[in-house]
Amino acid sequence: MNSLLQFVGQFGHILQNHLFPLVEEELGPMSNLHRKLMATLAMLGMDGFVSVRHGRGRPAHPRVAIARAFVAKAVYNFPHTRALLERLQIDSVMRRVCGWETAAAVPDETIFSRAFAELARSEMPQRVHTALIARSQAERLVGHISRDSTAIEAREKAQPKPKVATPPSAPRYRRRKKGEPKRPEQMTRLERQCSGSLTPAQMIAELPRLCDVGCKTNSNGHKYMWVGYKLHLDVADGQIPISCLLTSASLHDSQAAVPLAEITAEQVTSLYDLMDKGYESDLIRQHSEKLGHVPIIDRQKRGARDYKMAPHEAARFRERTAVERVCARLKDEFGAGSVRVRGAAKVMAHLMFGILALTVDQLLRLSPS
Repeated sequence: MNSLLQFVGQFGHILQNHLFPLVEEELGPMSNLHRKLMATLAMLGMDGFVSVRHGRGRPAHPRVAIARAFVAKAVYNFPHTRALLERLQIDSVMRRVCGWETAAAVPDETIFSRAFAELARSEMPQRVHTALIARSQAERLVGHISRDSTAIEAREKAQPKPKVATPPSAPRYRRRKKGEPKRPEQMTRLERQCSGSLTPAQMIAELPRLCDVGCKTNSNGHKYMWVGYKLHLDVADGQIPISCLLTSASLHDSQAAVPLAEITAEQVTSLYDLMDKGYESDLIRQHSEKLGHVPIIDRQKRGARDYKMAPHEAARFRERTAVERVCARLKDEFGAGSVRVRGAAKVMAHLMFGILALTVDQLLRLSPS
């Protein structure tokens, strides 16, 4: 934790004493949102992650400036790109921070749309977030990783689940004998994930990403349905998102737990894994222990037996509200509640720009100054 506070403290000192005075001298007075945008862009350092297009013909619009503008869209919580463009026309400070000197230099909405598709295909926001976590969290010992998912409503038609057709010439396998290990085709998805034969990339490739209908039970016990996707998050103490996955809305939370845990374990060192009743599984518990963590998973009530956590486990489990607060802030303050793009890749890019802004905001809140 001391290394994290030192990192953020040094960054905040540079902002307050060097960067902000120089920028105000050049651009004029800045509002709190201008300062927040500048701090976010300075900490992200996205310039090295955006490809520069070369070739014949008319020079392409700078993709770095457009990427900065999408971060500004998340910081300002604009509901759509058109509102962002309108603000860029009248806000000279914001426009010049993004990289355009004049209002006439700002591209139109079609250019923004094509550039966003390129950024989504290249997974640029995901790579920026991974680098940010590596810089700020690699030397930190994380106490708790809180895992949960949240509904992402999308403006697109739900796709039917693909049916797996068995070819007529498929061989018929004999019944498995007692004590004989299961073959891969006989395993469930969770069993294959925990078998050790799949890499995290292969696990993620097996997860469905089509838009469909999801159903979830809220904290009051009421079920609600939505059309869209489901965002799975691992959040560290301090409400810092470490890793995330986007899947179909109908996917059960437990199916994304193992790949998410593998990605998180590659990025940070943590002690406890906190999960709600949706992740109750002996396989998930054993996998968490295999990673060297202590799993604390809430249990379902079965019949008359009501399992209760030990007092020390219940005290730690209360820290799991961090992931719920992150999901709420992501929807209320950073654009996850107004998804207007279509397709899993674009939806993920839209959400990742919000996660980038939220991560920097939480890091700056941890600053001792």
